[in-house]
Amino acid sequence: MLRDHLKIIFNVTRTFLSLYIILISSITFCYWLIYGKSMTGDIEISVKRKQRIENKKKKMAALLDIVKLNEYDRQKNKNNKTEHPDAQEDIVCTINTEGITEIDPSPKKKLKTEEIELGPSGKPKLQGIELAELKKMLREKTSKIRQAPKLYLRDVGKNASLAVDLESRCPLFLSDIQHLIMYSQVGVHSPYSPARWCGLEKYNKLMNVTMLIIENISLYHYEAFQSQFEFMKSNFYHKIEVVSPHSYNDDIVQELSMVPLSATQMRKLVTEYGTLEEATKLCGEVFNTVNNFFPIDSDDQSTKAQIDGLPSSDKFPRTHLLLSGWQMIEENFPLPIKGLAERKYSGYRLTKKKYKHVSPHSPLIAIDCEMCKTETGDLELTRVSVVNEKHEVIYDSLVKPENKIVDYLTRFSGINSKMLRNVTKKLRDVQDELSELIPDDAILVGQSLSNDLHALKMMHPYVIDTSVIYNITGDRIRKTKLQTLAREFLDEKIQAGHQGHCSSEDSLACMKLAQLKLGKHLFFGDAVMSSVRSRQRAYPDMGTANYATSMLKQCTKSGNTANIVAVDDIANKYRYYIDKDTSKPLKNINCTRKDSNKQVVEHLCSTINEHQLNIAHLRIASDKIDESSSNKEKIFKTIDKWVSKVHSASNLPSLVGVMFSGQKNGGNGLCFLHLKQEWIV
Repeated sequence: MLRDHLKIIFNVTRTFLSLYIILISSITFCYWLIYGKSMTGDIEISVKRKQRIENKKKKMAALLDIVKLNEYDRQKNKNNKTEHPDAQEDIVCTINTEGITEIDPSPKKKLKTEEIELGPSGKPKLQGIELAELKKMLREKTSKIRQAPKLYLRDVGKNASLAVDLESRCPLFLSDIQHLIMYSQVGVHSPYSPARWCGLEKYNKLMNVTMLIIENISLYHYEAFQSQFEFMKSNFYHKIEVVSPHSYNDDIVQELSMVPLSATQMRKLVTEYGTLEEATKLCGEVFNTVNNFFPIDSDDQSTKAQIDGLPSSDKFPRTHLLLSGWQMIEENFPLPIKGLAERKYSGYRLTKKKYKHVSPHSPLIAIDCEMCKTETGDLELTRVSVVNEKHEVIYDSLVKPENKIVDYLTRFSGINSKMLRNVTKKLRDVQDELSELIPDDAILVGQSLSNDLHALKMMHPYVIDTSVIYNITGDRIRKTKLQTLAREFLDEKIQAGHQGHCSSEDSLACMKLAQLKLGKHLFFGDAVMSSVRSRQRAYPDMGTANYATSMLKQCTKSGNTANIVAVDDIANKYRYYIDKDTSKPLKNINCTRKDSNKQVVEHLCSTINEHQLNIAHLRIASDKIDESSSNKEKIFKTIDKWVSKVHSASNLPSLVGVMFSGQKNGGNGLCFLHLKQEWIV
């Protein structure tokens, strides 16, 4: 009896110790998950570590339930045993074959031992109804966990996070946030995916998605006055720097509302209206977009005006082959964007101080560069060649890198040590000469031209990339080599020798390819756009970024509803970018104008759960938050309260985002994201 009592006391003690350890661990992990830091100091939790913590939390919750059931059974058995403490156990004596008397436990005690079957750990096994209920509970929890939406950052998104040092950080663009919004509404049917920088799983389980946009507030304001943004600092796990549209002379409403036409939409419009130009005139849902990253001379009326006619060799305007600002971002072209120019593109310069408006008669200039590897680990310029439309090499020069060469990459560049032995020309000399040579409205042509411009450390607004306008794979992501394009379309062999590439030969091939396409039609040599070569779907299914349609129309095409509420003229802008015919009633989209920021927030909170997508746009007057203002801290605290109200009003699960647009005079924007959902314990 004493041994049994000691055993029971030992088991109970061990159980309580286990419960205590589990409780402490649970509290610690929950604290990490909620506040993103430990009890001893701030710790940035990676996505993988957060997933490990979630898995441990689930295991501990299941273990806690099992321990509770085991303890319940143990107490139940103990109570049954102590109900009749004075009862005498029946003793059964038997004589074995050797004549020795043995004492057996009573049949009643044997029955007890058989009923309570112990597992390997010495704990009673669950059986019958209790085991079935536990399995059912675990299945339900597992199902909830699997069905719960998940938002996580990929490498590009992590590099834009405030967790990364300012010098190493590479901000996202507003188009990236736009792609996340569209994907959250229509998923794989969205023409563009946010997979470049983040992942969103189980998007169809979200009750709603809300984006609160606040104009004239920048990253600087948040970093300088973090104490005024208590709620946002504590509750939004993802804080991502975003390039402000103001830095490249764009409007935030247009940038967020406009989506480049997909190839499918483009084919339909051309079939219905004949050309995209006619579609923009006759269809209220198609827009011609213009992005001005570069200083274009607004007083140049002669080139700004539309020039009638085309060069005799062109079948359509060569401006239709230009990469748009959005495409230049996707293709990693260097751009003079505030925030990036000072960090990522430090030391880069413009090809011209000021540019003229591009036209169908602007000259084509083909450029190709060769590079070598230096002791810094970077690729530096060793040769540059320039070819004009007459197929004349108008510039060809070897360049001595600033740093010591460790690999000439001769098999690719064709450059060796003997060729550069007496070369004294430096990169800055080449930049000066090209700046004089290139006209103000020149269109640069090249294969993967962004690499050449990075090697030159120069920026140019008008570019045609042969790796984009030609495509024989049917997939925009997979680029075709220049050697293959020359063989297939020009019937020429280039890069055939073992001495490496020749920049003059490559630039001439690029010029011929661009001229060949201009002499055919817009879809020539493009398997994505041409139904003759391939009907396979490309993702992203991009036709052209020079023409766009409404993002909100894309989000509501599957039956979802959208709610737009904004102050003053901002609401009218959203309404225009949905459909240019503002008298036309909208389907599945409510667009509401309010007189004040407070009214916008109140209206949003009252209607937030009636729609799958909500966009609220506030505007803070610049003079109220400038350096001389004494009320800016109060304004920031008010903004934090508004965000708290919006966050609390949304049902579970939901995706809540806050966008600081940045400022016109400098300062990038900031995007806060939080996937709001119930805890599964």
